[in-house]
Amino acid sequence: MTANEFLDNRAKAVYETWGKHLPGKIAFFSSETSTTNADIPLIRLNGVDDSYPPQKKSFMMLKYMAEHFGNHFEYFMRADDDLYVRTDKLELFLRSVNSSNPRFIGQTGQGNKEEFGHLGLKNDENFCMGGPGVIMSRQTLLMVAPHVRDCLKNLHSTHEDVEVGRCVRKYANIPCTWSYEMQNILYHNKSRNVAYTGPLKQQEVHRAITLHPIKNHTLLYRLHSYIQGLDIRINEGELVRLVRELARVGQETRVSLPRLDNHNAGITMSHLGMELSLQKWAPSREEEMKVWDFISRAAFQSGATNPRHKITSSMNEGLKDITLEFMEIINRVSKERGRIIDFKDVLYGYVRWQPTYALEYILDMFLLYKKYRGEKMVVPVRRHAYMQIPLGPLYIRERREEDFLEAVQTISGVRQLVEVVVKNGLTEMSKFNYKIPPSEPPSTTMKPKKIHFIVPLSGRFKTFQRFMEDFRQVCLVREENVVLVVVSFRPEVGEQDTREDVEALISSLQFDYPNSAMTVLQANSSFARALALELGASQCEDNSLMFFVDVDMTFSSATLDRIRLHTIKGQQIYYPVVFSEYDPEFSRKISSTDTYDHTLINEDVGYWRSFGFGIVSMYKSELKSVGGLDTSIMGWGGEDVDLYEKVLKSGIQIFRAADPDLIHVFHRVNCDHHTLDTSQFNMCQGTRYSTYGAAHVLVKTLLENPNILAYKRANP
Repeated sequence: MTANEFLDNRAKAVYETWGKHLPGKIAFFSSETSTTNADIPLIRLNGVDDSYPPQKKSFMMLKYMAEHFGNHFEYFMRADDDLYVRTDKLELFLRSVNSSNPRFIGQTGQGNKEEFGHLGLKNDENFCMGGPGVIMSRQTLLMVAPHVRDCLKNLHSTHEDVEVGRCVRKYANIPCTWSYEMQNILYHNKSRNVAYTGPLKQQEVHRAITLHPIKNHTLLYRLHSYIQGLDIRINEGELVRLVRELARVGQETRVSLPRLDNHNAGITMSHLGMELSLQKWAPSREEEMKVWDFISRAAFQSGATNPRHKITSSMNEGLKDITLEFMEIINRVSKERGRIIDFKDVLYGYVRWQPTYALEYILDMFLLYKKYRGEKMVVPVRRHAYMQIPLGPLYIRERREEDFLEAVQTISGVRQLVEVVVKNGLTEMSKFNYKIPPSEPPSTTMKPKKIHFIVPLSGRFKTFQRFMEDFRQVCLVREENVVLVVVSFRPEVGEQDTREDVEALISSLQFDYPNSAMTVLQANSSFARALALELGASQCEDNSLMFFVDVDMTFSSATLDRIRLHTIKGQQIYYPVVFSEYDPEFSRKISSTDTYDHTLINEDVGYWRSFGFGIVSMYKSELKSVGGLDTSIMGWGGEDVDLYEKVLKSGIQIFRAADPDLIHVFHRVNCDHHTLDTSQFNMCQGTRYSTYGAAHVLVKTLLENPNILAYKRANP
């Protein structure tokens, strides 16, 4: 049932989504004068207009169905144009019901609090709510249709669904189905205009046969796409079941069945035939053992940099997926058993990723058991479940170079895209010989944005020499548009004074590279990183792009490109996540003084410093707008977190991402509780402990060197 104003939007959307998949026939009933450009099966009802409430339209629709289709179908469903129907589920449901008897199926209503007692209904009478859909068997329709005009003459309310229910009760002598499950399978979302605008991964969406109301017709297409995705997953599950059955039959009959792998097509499926088991993979070495992650209110992951952390959004998404599917499985026979089980929460669980087989879960869940047939009851229960999401077949698809070039050519601003890609280090792009349109010649005059390096320094001259060699190769030799400001502090008591050596090194480089801009600022005070950065920033203009960096970092030209790309004046600040090296004596079995490759990145030699905020690029104007650095913070640590929190509160967008070219070179940290306050000292100690080595490397070292433990026991 629709109206003229909705024919070209809602009605069209219904027909193009679920309407074409209905196991039967669909027709759109509208007013006598309706017109449309949509290609839909429209029936114009004589003598009917689009006035609201649509009592006459609703009754005349029933009469038309009985007269023209009454002998051709078992069931008739009256639906609104803001309804979505899972047609496959509808068919399964109706095939489970005897259609030879009078049936009036829908979500039962008796009116809201204000209407109760004013609809002309007795206490034991009801009606089927029209929104989520109303289903009649052929016998019910044929018994009611001859009396439609009589029902129209005796209306007691303005609600057409109430009046249809009254008419069915009078002439077919049956009420709407008194059934608890109808509110779930013929689902009405009470949020009305905002219904189904948010995430669709909801238990109600997965469980229902009909979903109502969808006022914006574009949401029908979105919902239909999501439902099709669910259907694909159902078919994938059926495929896995059939493959397992085939493998089982082959084992029992000892018949050699054909392999399902198609190597020519790049498809492998044989692993799907393995029986359900948590022991699919039998490791032969300690390194091959797959460790379970523990989840409760937090996530505990042995392989993570932070072993105890908040459950991530991706992990939450996975849990939601698996619990939704699990609840669908255990509620599959809820109708036959007269009960339904609702999911409430995951109390705790384990998750393990088997890359070649499956994603595995062991979950302890809190559920509600609701019995609505016989003696009604609601009982809280716990359920321990073992679940697997098997990985589907592996598809290998080769992309032709011609396809790639065609795609690139269609992108507007191709010149800028290529420049960014090349600068990001994808050197293999050079083999593609694409042409830039002659109407847009490449720019040769645009100079990259100038980057001001602000480097705090106190002693550590050898480390500074290594940093300056990187700076020479990356910036000076390549004539990058950069400025270097070194803020040098006086040495601590007992340390060698290398300030003159620093100035001599900078002077030597300026002699070799006369066009370079390098400055050394002398700070005659104890080291304070916050003060150093503020002094360096004072040498910059408000529109200057600044890069706060330490001397124990290595970097590349790609780092400079990312600084320019991700730092946007007035909009965005770039906080790269740097890779921090472990002590090479543990991770590489060499002395920390030996030369080694700093570009190696893996879990054995280092970790991503996710909670470090000292390396940052921003414009001077942003530093001023957030309030600058707290120069009362002396020594090492604390100033970076303080600045990061100021940026967060300011509302300026932060771009945070791992930068594989920013490497924090290992050095032993000296934590002096005499010069650091308590929070700084604890922070320093935490960094010191975290840089010894990866947990599995340290454990292996202890196991291979039991004398270390023996010494510890003898010297507690």
